[in-house]
Amino acid sequence: MNPTLIIVPTYNERENLPRMAARLLSLPVGVDVLVVDDNSPDGTGQLADQLAAKHPEIQVLHRAGKEGLGRAYLAGFAWALEKQYEFIFEMDCDFSHDPNEIPVFLKAAEQADLVIGSRYSGGVRVLNWPLKRLLLSRSAGVFVQCVTGMPFTDPTGGYKCFRRRALKAIGLSDVRSNGYSFQIELTHRLWRQGYTIVESPITFADRTEGTSKMSGHIVGEAFWMVWRLWLQNGLRRSPRQKK
Repeated sequence: MNPTLIIVPTYNERENLPRMAARLLSLPVGVDVLVVDDNSPDGTGQLADQLAAKHPEIQVLHRAGKEGLGRAYLAGFAWALEKQYEFIFEMDCDFSHDPNEIPVFLKAAEQADLVIGSRYSGGVRVLNWPLKRLLLSRSAGVFVQCVTGMPFTDPTGGYKCFRRRALKAIGLSDVRSNGYSFQIELTHRLWRQGYTIVESPITFADRTEGTSKMSGHIVGEAFWMVWRLWLQNGLRRSPRQKK
């Protein structure tokens, strides 16, 4: 068993999963992969089982149906903690997140509890997004920073590396968000406890296969979650304590 686990949630990712698995297993650092499939109608789950049968580094967690990105990651996190992994990644299956960044994240994680892959640290590095989507993402980051005080440029980003101790401190059973607000909530829960969080610049490329899961409901959930996090922190815009 490797100390690093890459959690890859899937829903209709049959086109992308075999290529992503091959890329992850060819990295210069050893990693294990957990595919969390939400009963994909296109057979992604069955394909994941076939890959797992060939590669001992790949495991599959099947869920009964589509319950959202946050629920998939929570299931994967619980599995990772049970198996005693030290470094646990969130990562999309659609190649919007470059697997080659994983060694960089792991180096940063030696001195941090959470590493966030940032599309906006030191400039904008987003490929193939329409202007409307880019403005929505950047505006969300500014909104989160203004309300909560978190100093991060990309709080909605979904490419992350958690140390085991950080995941245990979040209180996974208390996490209520599911869409992009899930990313904000996890980061805020650690930040307000004083854990060390760093951003690592990445280049984000929009998917070329499959379809995006973005929706109006996801945006609305994120808007209200930000205000709830501010209230949970006692209307503070700074961490409650330092680790």
